[in-house]
Amino acid sequence: MNVRRSIAAAAVLLAVPAVSACGVSFGAQTDQVYNPTVGVDDQSGQVYVLNALIVSGSNGSGTVVASLVNNDQQTADTLKGVSGAGKDSSLSVKLGGDTTIPAGGLLNLATQGNVTAHGQRIVPGNFVEITFSFDRAQAITVGVPVVSHSDPDYAGVKVPTS
Repeated sequence: MNVRRSIAAAAVLLAVPAVSACGVSFGAQTDQVYNPTVGVDDQSGQVYVLNALIVSGSNGSGTVVASLVNNDQQTADTLKGVSGAGKDSSLSVKLGGDTTIPAGGLLNLATQGNVTAHGQRIVPGNFVEITFSFDRAQAITVGVPVVSHSDPDYAGVKVPTS
């Protein structure tokens, strides 16, 4: 009887570390940032670029969409420009709307920014590299997806006419 108890106790002692280690590690899936959107995020600077993408109504042109979050709680910042970067440096990008990012607030380019882009690689399915430049914060370069305006999720975004 003591042998059976000893074996059972040893089995329990061996199983406890294996069972308790499930999910208890650094980098476990629950510790990872999850972005359920199509756009890309960059949270490396004083201004976060969230859900950045380009909505294209026709090949060669589109609207840059992103939420720009100013982490400075005291001072507003300004979006000074958006430009192509790397192999996409030939993109032509124009700012046409509000560019102020309030202190501790955000600027939604989908509804306020009216940032249009033109270039050969702006085609749904492509990724293009763009740089967001600010008055105070460091510039941020991201590779953003180009999505179609015909997608119901983006039908409400105003896109440039050909």
